[in-house]
Amino acid sequence: MYARRRRAYFLLMGACLFLFVSAWSFVRLISVPAAVALCVVAMVIPPVAAMVANRRGPDDRWWDDPSGDPKSDEWWDELDGKRRPPED
Repeated sequence: MYARRRRAYFLLMGACLFLFVSAWSFVRLISVPAAVALCVVAMVIPPVAAMVANRRGPDDRWWDDPSGDPKSDEWWDELDGKRRPPED
C-alpha cells in the first residue's frame, strides 16, 4: 500500500511540475490567460497529493501504540479481530 501511495504522490507532483514549467515555457507564448489557468490548476495539485500520500488504507491501524490501559487495549484488540495469547 505504501508503494502505491508514494507512486500516486510522485505522479501528481510530476504533473504539477510539468504544468507549471510548460505554462511559462511555451503556453505563455500562445496565451497568457491559459498559462495562468495552468498555474492555478498546478497550485491545487500539491494539497491533493499530500492527502493522497497520507491516506490510510482499510488494513492500517490508526492507533498502533497501546494506550497503557490493559482493559482498553484488550477491547481494541477484540474489535480488530486480534487475540492476545493468554497470560500465565
